[in-house]
Amino acid sequence: MNTIELAIFDCDGVLFDSLEANRRYYSRILERVGRAPLTSDELAIVHMLTTDQAIRLLFTNDSVRKEQAFREAQELNYADFIQFMNFEPGVPETLNAFKSHIRMAILTNRTTTMPKLRDVFGLDRWFDTIVCALDVERPKPDPEGMLRILDAFSVPAEKAVYVGDSKVDEEVSVRAGIPFIAYKNPGLRATFHVERFPDLQDILLNQGPVIRLEPLR
Repeated sequence: MNTIELAIFDCDGVLFDSLEANRRYYSRILERVGRAPLTSDELAIVHMLTTDQAIRLLFTNDSVRKEQAFREAQELNYADFIQFMNFEPGVPETLNAFKSHIRMAILTNRTTTMPKLRDVFGLDRWFDTIVCALDVERPKPDPEGMLRILDAFSVPAEKAVYVGDSKVDEEVSVRAGIPFIAYKNPGLRATFHVERFPDLQDILLNQGPVIRLEPLR
């Protein structure tokens, strides 16, 4: 029986429904450099990557437009796209319920957009630590950010849990030895699966047994 002391959350797709904002953001970049429109398959992938990783993927075989895309990304203000983001249903209420019972942090592959998001949505109300891709040398799925959070809280991996929605989140959890809760993605290997954010209360506040995931073979 393990008592969970720390809950770490991914940002996009878990705390926020940001798919439309990211679709518009990357579509704007592609439009400005004259590339074909973003496909649904591409969106599903870039949605969980850093901006740098996403651009490298979208322009794998086009070095000229890739450099143009990097310049466009630097000039675009993501604040213009935050209006298309919303909390996932039940997020504020659930985080309020957790606040006096469990410590919380965010680990995300967002970069320069995270400070604005932090301010607009008042994330400091709930989260003691927010680690984004700019805070580490190696972003997810490397466990550097996860291990940094564990160290900051002085919490062992078995007393923490990570809530994510992608294969990248699954992998970083396994590599850090942290139990993983998959959100709205039944295809992931996880200790628990939830379809609604408020369902996390049944897992984290009941302090039930948590099975530590073994590394993927």
